[in-house]
Amino acid sequence: MTTKTTAPSARPRMTVGRKPDRQTTDPAVLDGILAGGFLAHVAMVRDGLPVVLPYLYGVGDLGDGLGRRLLLHGSTGGGLFLDAGSEGVPVSVAVTHLDALVYARSLNDSSANYRSAMIFGRATVVPRELRVEALWCVGDHLMPGRRAEVREMTTREVAATQVLQVPLDQVSVKVRTGGAGEAPDDGEDHGVWAGVLPLAVTAGAPLPSDLSAGTPVPPSVEALSARLT
Repeated sequence: MTTKTTAPSARPRMTVGRKPDRQTTDPAVLDGILAGGFLAHVAMVRDGLPVVLPYLYGVGDLGDGLGRRLLLHGSTGGGLFLDAGSEGVPVSVAVTHLDALVYARSLNDSSANYRSAMIFGRATVVPRELRVEALWCVGDHLMPGRRAEVREMTTREVAATQVLQVPLDQVSVKVRTGGAGEAPDDGEDHGVWAGVLPLAVTAGAPLPSDLSAGTPVPPSVEALSARLT
């Protein structure tokens, strides 16, 4: 049986302790991190134990005056969605992009380039009257342009699906760029290669379903494939 989690008594520290120069409060950086991601890792406490689960997400304004927020997609029977109940549940959400592995002349000085956003807040259920718009927001984030190519959601589909919302007012963003942080005259072997290996999420060739054999690849899929290539 799931134990209901109460609200934390204090706000978490949102400032970065280690390498504070990598923290940024630029809203454009946060927007880029969220816009470029597909998967959010959501941490919560369940039955007294820490749990981290992956969720598909979107970012959107539902037109209710509360502004843009993170939207987590799931089933009405999902554990986190049941935990939220009518009061919500405290969560910590991480969205991270690993942009490169940084090779130094020693393993100790090697690192990685990344962009990461940690969002803390109370995940609450999107009101029923806004659920359809929230689902479209998630769909538009994950599959841009697809909305114009598919039918409307049925009442049954909407009833079986749920969306949680997390405000974007408690956010910590940390970014690391550049090469190795070793000094050029630290006595390391200059015959050892040092540099950066860029990494990225890429798209393969679209694979049609048996139900759509012979149907041309739609513009939305072609556009997303091109963006990720």
